[in-house]
Amino acid sequence: MIESNENLSESSQSRIERNRQKALAIRQAKLVSHPNAKSTAVSIDKTTIKIGSTRYKDTGGGFLLEEEPEKDLPTDSEATAEPPVVEDDRPNCVKCQKPIATSWLFDNFLYKCCDSCKDPEEHKLITKTEALKTYLLKDIDLEKREPPLKFITKKNPHHVRWGEMKLYLQLQVEERALEIWGSKEAMEEERLRREDKRVILKAKRYQKELKELRMSMRSSLYDRTSAAAHVHEFGPETYNEEEDTYSRSCLTCSYVETFEKM
Repeated sequence: MIESNENLSESSQSRIERNRQKALAIRQAKLVSHPNAKSTAVSIDKTTIKIGSTRYKDTGGGFLLEEEPEKDLPTDSEATAEPPVVEDDRPNCVKCQKPIATSWLFDNFLYKCCDSCKDPEEHKLITKTEALKTYLLKDIDLEKREPPLKFITKKNPHHVRWGEMKLYLQLQVEERALEIWGSKEAMEEERLRREDKRVILKAKRYQKELKELRMSMRSSLYDRTSAAAHVHEFGPETYNEEEDTYSRSCLTCSYVETFEKM
């Protein structure tokens, strides 16, 4: 019986020793792989910290709970990136009639011309002010009439503090003007009519300013009563016995009226 107890004690001791060694090994492994040993904890919010690439949730019970890794979300550039242009969807260039691969004019103005055929002289840009003046257009013709013309903005090179300029493609502005006026001849007739009207208004404005200047200076060359009808103010009558006539003179001018009495 004593021998059996000794054997049990030895087996128990050996089992205890194995368990103790196993526990020490597990503990040592945890200490080595614990993220605090190599990484710095970063606080995400009041209950979440990030150590390395792993997030831990503070349960409030004295230990941290490892969160499941989040799936990679698409970046802003990936989310907003335009779908690739399929060969069949590419418009043909108006000059070379080939599918457009890259086009600055199409990207900014929806004008179907590839970069290879782009001509600085033919595809000029024009400011909004110049477009309205040259082609006798209004703001509504560029911005409201369907389809509204595309434009790009650029800082004013002459006045840096001014607002940005709107630049339109001159070819598209000219096409819009022909839609409104019908032909170049009609547009030129309207231009001449406006020019004549402008000259007449300018002459009238000049005459008005000159008249106001004369009145303000009270020049003797201008008579304020010249435009009004003169009314004679006669003095007393005089009798001419030899001719048996009566006469009276105006007190404000040299007019003399002669008459007879029956």
